[in-house]
Amino acid sequence: MINPKAYLTEKLFQDDIEKVPTRNGYGEGLVQAGEENTQVVVLCADLTESTRSEAFQKKFPERFIEVGVAEQNMASLAAGMALAGKIPFISSYATFSPGRNNEQIRTTIAINNVNVKIAGAHAGVSVGPDGATHQALEDIALMRVMPRMNVIYPCDALEAKKATLAAARMKGPVYLRFARAGTPQFTTEKTPFQIGKAEVFHEGKDVTIVACGPLVYEALLAAQQLEGEGISVEVINNHTIKPLDQNTILESVQKTKALVTVEEHQIAGGMGSAVVEMLAQRFPVPVEMVGIKDRFGESGEPSELWDAFELSCPHIMQAVQKVIKRKIA
Repeated sequence: MINPKAYLTEKLFQDDIEKVPTRNGYGEGLVQAGEENTQVVVLCADLTESTRSEAFQKKFPERFIEVGVAEQNMASLAAGMALAGKIPFISSYATFSPGRNNEQIRTTIAINNVNVKIAGAHAGVSVGPDGATHQALEDIALMRVMPRMNVIYPCDALEAKKATLAAARMKGPVYLRFARAGTPQFTTEKTPFQIGKAEVFHEGKDVTIVACGPLVYEALLAAQQLEGEGISVEVINNHTIKPLDQNTILESVQKTKALVTVEEHQIAGGMGSAVVEMLAQRFPVPVEMVGIKDRFGESGEPSELWDAFELSCPHIMQAVQKVIKRKIA
């Protein structure tokens, strides 16, 4: 059964569920954040439409800065603006920010602990035909090892809007990760969202799936189909990768005693690594990890790439079945 406290859409498993890119939620969140606080400013590296920063540009042109193809300068400029009291959001593709400007983020933003929000769009393989050069698969690892950096990966467009607003309201550096392709909009206005608080979206007792980003929906599909095989799966939406909600995850795994992690990112250093590192110290259990297996991306349609990289529902189901066998053994 779906946890009624999660308030997921009634169309959860219907074919006509609306599909919206999570980057759209970022754009909507920027405008609302700008309305709430005049200190919010947005900087972009020549990708205003693609990152959905254009809505803020049109509403608040005096608070929008187009820096051109200069991601390193964008990070340093934002750090200076934050030191002057502004709340800067810097927008680009995740391969370029935090990919290209990682050193500037480290030196000017993180070391100084300034209030800059980094928005990495077009993350994961589901970028599609753009291919490996534009498919950020290492960005979570880069950001989660950065001291003082908060890392958030929303599961759908509405949660992306909530995450953007929450980032604007908190103090300190934040990395927000967004996808390009349209993915199911399955949360609602009533769905809880709090930075640092994971949410149980599906209750179960045999296996825990901890997922982040749009693949949370694939995990829910897997849980639904596995119910027909007599396997009860708990699904956790772990949108905040850092700081990690250890208590919610630990409580679930102590009940199920088996874990599958799911993410559209390299297995090495990603969300799953953070969860497994925690459990290795507090409650070791059999684990299977669904993610990118030490590969770069490829060109293709988003759904084709999810299948090719073994990230979609059938592959999550296989991981659950595999970890249950290890649990019994």
